[in-house]
Amino acid sequence: MRIGHGYDVHAFGSGDALILGGVSIPFERAFIAHSDGDVLTHAFIDAILGALCLGDIGRHFPDTDPHYLGYDSLALLAKVVILMTEQGYSLGNADLTIIAQRPKMLPYVDAMRKNFAAVIQTDIQSINIKATTSEKLGFTGREEGIACHASVLLSPVSC
Repeated sequence: MRIGHGYDVHAFGSGDALILGGVSIPFERAFIAHSDGDVLTHAFIDAILGALCLGDIGRHFPDTDPHYLGYDSLALLAKVVILMTEQGYSLGNADLTIIAQRPKMLPYVDAMRKNFAAVIQTDIQSINIKATTSEKLGFTGREEGIACHASVLLSPVSC
């Protein structure tokens, strides 16, 4: 078994929607990012890469590479799932946390879980997503951006 942890942050800029877990969430701002800025998916990717001892998202998909400008983060996750499979592992479970003062995440959590389960080709029951505020403290509390944590357990694939 392998355990991995991921963490990512993106600041807000101008726009009218956020992408989290592959879901477009109407909001008066958007993420400042090279890709689509999906901070939840980025944390998830880092957790998987960490469990595999393969570095981090920036090593595999650098923000200096114009190929990834505006890139769909679920497509990046699909590439990491291929690496996970090639290394002989599958997802046991994932526990993901969104830290945001606003917008409220509950209406979108099930769609995020479905997106992740589809990309990873696993049961939705293996993906947990929760959200919390930071009680108006720090950059998330001041609504300057969103942070996400992800923990994963990878299991060896049986022969």
